[in-house]
Amino acid sequence: SKARCSVLHLPHHAAKAPMFMPVGTQATVKGIMPRQLLEDADAQVVLANTYHLALRPGGDVVDALGGLHTFMNWPRGTLTDSGGFQMVSLLQFSEVTEEGVRFQSPVDGTQMLLTPERSIQIQNQIGADIIMALDDVVSSTTTGPRVREAMHRTLRWIDRCVSAHAKPHCQNLFGIVQGGLDPDMRKECTHELVKRNLPGYAIGGLSGGEEKDKFWRMVSICTDELPRNKPRYCMGVGYPLDLVVCVALGVDMFDCVYPARTARFGTALVPSGLLKLRSSGMATDSRAIDETCSCYVCAHYSRAYIHALAPREATVAAQLITLHNICYLTNLMRRAREAIQRDEFVDFVRSFMLDLHPTRQYPAWASQALASVGITLDSS
Repeated sequence: SKARCSVLHLPHHAAKAPMFMPVGTQATVKGIMPRQLLEDADAQVVLANTYHLALRPGGDVVDALGGLHTFMNWPRGTLTDSGGFQMVSLLQFSEVTEEGVRFQSPVDGTQMLLTPERSIQIQNQIGADIIMALDDVVSSTTTGPRVREAMHRTLRWIDRCVSAHAKPHCQNLFGIVQGGLDPDMRKECTHELVKRNLPGYAIGGLSGGEEKDKFWRMVSICTDELPRNKPRYCMGVGYPLDLVVCVALGVDMFDCVYPARTARFGTALVPSGLLKLRSSGMATDSRAIDETCSCYVCAHYSRAYIHALAPREATVAAQLITLHNICYLTNLMRRAREAIQRDEFVDFVRSFMLDLHPTRQYPAWASQALASVGITLDSS
């Protein structure tokens, strides 16, 4: 396959990849303490969001308080999103021009103009180890001339980001590959970004509702074209199956709000898929969420306990499930990394897929993606 393991030597941590990075939008994962991300989840890198931190408390405040690591008491790697994703998630509140993105705050209605220069300035103030270039983001299901416009604008904006970057000695600026679901545009954008010789590259504009068959093909095109000696980050990907397939395709880094968001609905990630802890069958189940998991939650609490909490103490239940879900994904990536090191990655993938699909009725897109890099699944 194209799977690889590596170490990102960041200013605050030597981060081991492949890795899943928990999303702490406002310098915190909802309901989880940084100590739990460190000691229980062994997270290598944690994300924060530039747009939301700029709104509250402000980049200048984070800077004055010692930067992101001191502010959130986190000793390992950090990454800040540029704020570009809010062009999609807050579409009704934003307007994109060549100058930048004008947002109307959903909190108090105030206006914010986020230009490439301003995004980098805020990220320099926040002080993350990895900072993201502001890109022109469109939904992955968008078609037509708007996709090409966004791709070319992303390339123009990367040069403005590079020029504005005041701390290249201690903050790594990653560019983001755009181009929608068009293979030629993806290749063009990748080639142009590689010319800038950036510290790392992200694959953006996916995981937004597009067909999985198109998703994996765009990822594979990008990893084929990106340099082997630079980290590759697939943005917004958090489903376990997607992670394993994308590791096989040569991706190193992932992030997503999925493990925390699904936890708030009482759903836990387990090797067989999803476990609905609010269902009536959990009421007297004394087993751990996942009997193969060594996380704090699985070591100390039963399914029945969390089920009992769900209707009345939903916050506590969500905290416990969130911690387990994040541990599940960080451990999944640790196991993938160790399998690559032992030259047993193919066996790891086959075992993972069989746990998820014991009848061997594998999703066609996943089978095709894995087969494209030489991993065949026994469907008999």
